[in-house]
Amino acid sequence: MSAPELSRPIKPRALPAGTMTIEADEAERAALARRFGITAIHSLNSEVEFGEKDGAVLAEGKLAATLEQPCAVTREDFTYKVSETFSLRFVPEGQLGEYEEDAEFELTEEDLDEIEYEGETFDLGEAIAQELALAIDPYREGPNADDARTEAGIASDEERTPSGPLAEALKELRKG
Repeated sequence: MSAPELSRPIKPRALPAGTMTIEADEAERAALARRFGITAIHSLNSEVEFGEKDGAVLAEGKLAATLEQPCAVTREDFTYKVSETFSLRFVPEGQLGEYEEDAEFELTEEDLDEIEYEGETFDLGEAIAQELALAIDPYREGPNADDARTEAGIASDEERTPSGPLAEALKELRKG
């Protein structure tokens, strides 16, 4: 496995005091853009505060980025900003809950963003990169999407009227 594009190793035994600021440099942003299949990441920064609970490191923060990607309709590149908050829980290897394969279980809020790490450090940069990946909408539409649909004669979902046998049956039910 290759090294993460945005690597910021953190030692749980020596957590930064106060707010930690992470700003991706040009090479890191270019590598992340390739990884995520978008045109460019013009800026990416994050602010994180740390805490500890039950042997885990809690990281609360926010990320802000300016992204450029192709419109899902026109394929023209456009730029937009994203801003996300996150709560992560870094857990030493072997301390995540044990689950049987194919068994049903219910996740609690704490389980949702748990990241297991091995060794003496965890990679906060990679966790931030993954949070950014979740914020990217691969079907995001640019400012010219509606014009392109109109020009091609494609109606938007809001403009379409339901049709077919089920739509006709529903219309009859509503009359009565």
